[in-house]
Amino acid sequence: MPYSEAGASRRILPAACVGVLALLLAACAAPPPAPQAAGSSPAARLAAAESLYPPWQRGANDDAPDKGFDFTVPPIDVLADFHGNPGHPALSLFVGGNYFFAMAPLVAAFGREHPRYAGRIYYETLPPGVLERQMQNGGTITAGNMTWKVKADVYLAGLGKVRTVKREGLLTGAIIPYVTNDLTIMIPAGNPGRVESLRDLGRPDLAVALSNPEFEGVARQIRASLVKAGGPALAHTVYDVKVKNGTTILTRVHHRQTPLFLMQGLVQAGVTWTSEAIFQERIGHAIANIPIPPEQNTRAIYAAAMAAGAPHPQAAAAWLAFIRSDAAFAIFQRYGFQRYAASSAGD
Repeated sequence: MPYSEAGASRRILPAACVGVLALLLAACAAPPPAPQAAGSSPAARLAAAESLYPPWQRGANDDAPDKGFDFTVPPIDVLADFHGNPGHPALSLFVGGNYFFAMAPLVAAFGREHPRYAGRIYYETLPPGVLERQMQNGGTITAGNMTWKVKADVYLAGLGKVRTVKREGLLTGAIIPYVTNDLTIMIPAGNPGRVESLRDLGRPDLAVALSNPEFEGVARQIRASLVKAGGPALAHTVYDVKVKNGTTILTRVHHRQTPLFLMQGLVQAGVTWTSEAIFQERIGHAIANIPIPPEQNTRAIYAAAMAAGAPHPQAAAAWLAFIRSDAAFAIFQRYGFQRYAASSAGD
């Protein structure tokens, strides 16, 4: 959902998205059936269409031990980026959405090391800019008709963003880098757009999904890679000209939407983190990816720091120690992340 500077409860569509609103609404109202559902019953086609929408982990990313009555109906009633019980958690993590798929095993492993926190962790996997705005509003956020307040204990995002948020006075203590990630071109299985490289994203006939610069730091890294591949002209074409004419769709939440747009048939390519493409392929979605050469790639460094005024500083310190551990890295490594080293590109 888009957020305005005036407050999270207001909804103002970013200007860059206006040109594709009709396409988005049509896709949300009646997404195309999955290929395997063709020719089957209406109920089967509906089930196949709903399976394209998050949450994709079927409840595995909810740390609350007592889930009560489960009322999750994609795409109408679903809060895919809010996990656990916000009522009196023992640890609250504000996590940039780049590895939402890895959080469930990370939280489980942390709970095994620190049993007193198991089942009492609340976390959000929203874009770093949205989490920053929530922190600026004292932890209060609105999604749909629901408003609640949770103050962060730890903020996790790209290293540059963490430094920025700390300069704002929202974070305290040491900044802890822990893993790195690279970009890739995500495409539908079978590559219907015949995409071979970043240069193809500038083709006028190719519909593209890209991260929204208003909320996501990865947009700067994508633009940097476009410049490496085709100069400023390619970046301008893909991120400016094609946004204005509607052939580039900017995400409205974060790049979790890119595979959704691909599976809906709205676009034929998008740039995401390699880890996200690995996750989508691993869970069986009709998604593939085209690696970006090292000389055109832009590496991200993920870092974390304790929130100023963290309600649970001891738990926060335990998480900051855990996120650098071998146990945590073993989970990140499953999705293609690399261990952070001081010489990592982008440091």
